[in-house]
Amino acid sequence: MQAITRRLGQHSMRPTPSISSIKSIYPLSDLYYGGDRPRYGSTLASHNGVGHLVRKGTGGRSSVSGIVATVFGATGFLGRYLVQQLAKMGSQVLVPFRGSEDNPRHLKLMGDLGQIVPMKYDPRDENSIKAVMAKANVVINLIGREYETRNYSFEEVNHFMAEQLAVIAKEHGGIMRFIQVSCLGSSLSSPSRFLRAKAAGEEAILKELPEATVMKPAVMIGTEDRIMNQWARFAKKYSFLPLIGDGSSKIQPVYVNDVASAIVAALKDDGTSMGKVYELGGPDIYTMHELAELMYDMIREWPRYVNVPLPIAKALAMPREVLVKKVPFPLPTPEIFNLDQILAFANDTVVSENALAFTDLGVVPHKVKGYPVEFLIQYRKGGPQFGSTVSEKVNPDSYP
Repeated sequence: MQAITRRLGQHSMRPTPSISSIKSIYPLSDLYYGGDRPRYGSTLASHNGVGHLVRKGTGGRSSVSGIVATVFGATGFLGRYLVQQLAKMGSQVLVPFRGSEDNPRHLKLMGDLGQIVPMKYDPRDENSIKAVMAKANVVINLIGREYETRNYSFEEVNHFMAEQLAVIAKEHGGIMRFIQVSCLGSSLSSPSRFLRAKAAGEEAILKELPEATVMKPAVMIGTEDRIMNQWARFAKKYSFLPLIGDGSSKIQPVYVNDVASAIVAALKDDGTSMGKVYELGGPDIYTMHELAELMYDMIREWPRYVNVPLPIAKALAMPREVLVKKVPFPLPTPEIFNLDQILAFANDTVVSENALAFTDLGVVPHKVKGYPVEFLIQYRKGGPQFGSTVSEKVNPDSYP
């Protein structure tokens, strides 16, 4: 027994390949952040991104990609699609969440055992942010909100939180890539506070981390989206849809899974996307009226609209904006009449002519008309094969 113990002891003193691999993925230092680097020096890789990190396996769910990504905002709309794409290539995903433990539960199924790690944190506590970022080599910030609440303002969520993440990532000592997801149309001169805050967040991040990558997606379409679902629910409940102005403002909606693919493509490149800003819009440009027509066609209801002039729409949305910080209870989430979104959609929101886009990342976006909006069949009257206009508009052989 003593001989066996001695042999085991001798064996334990020699570093095994697996331990060396773990140490290479999780570098240790005397201090958690920047123990072997200048405290305020940027630690992002300057040349090769994370493409060289792929470790072993065929690149599938049970492989080891070498990417350990902290995805802030992973429990949101875009987050679930991004986590799924990261997990299916063998990445470990750290999921910070601040609510119930049930919030990230649906994400755990997307990766292999132990690959999706929910971690409770407080976005106002710097130490808890450092804890969820401690073992990561990639940070992706998806945090954003298009309406205010009693506790969080536009500026805190979309600007100050993003800036804080960049500062902590800069001090971390091992973050190779930082990706900020902003919003198409963000500008410091926008009439929308949301878009102004997003633009300020972009500037703050690029000031701290010039090598960071900024993604600016247009209005995202998908099963859990916040535009087509809202329209369909309103149309089903009230038998009409209010169009702000005359519905002539243009947008370039994009399928949410394509945005997730663009983020993953940026992570897998050789670093060419570092320090760049990408505007991610779909292949087609729609007016708000044309997009509403697409929604009505998919839910198979007769299109009925009420044109609401912009001043009246602002007046209808104003009471919530006035009361949100004054009443001692949370107000309902605004949907159609969200003052900030009314201001944001008052102008055209399309990809700039010379901007970097999907093609520069090697991603071909889906057309919105087709699969990306098929989730709307859930709103059809009588079931997915029926609806009010089924006999007039739809050939039974063309389902769905």
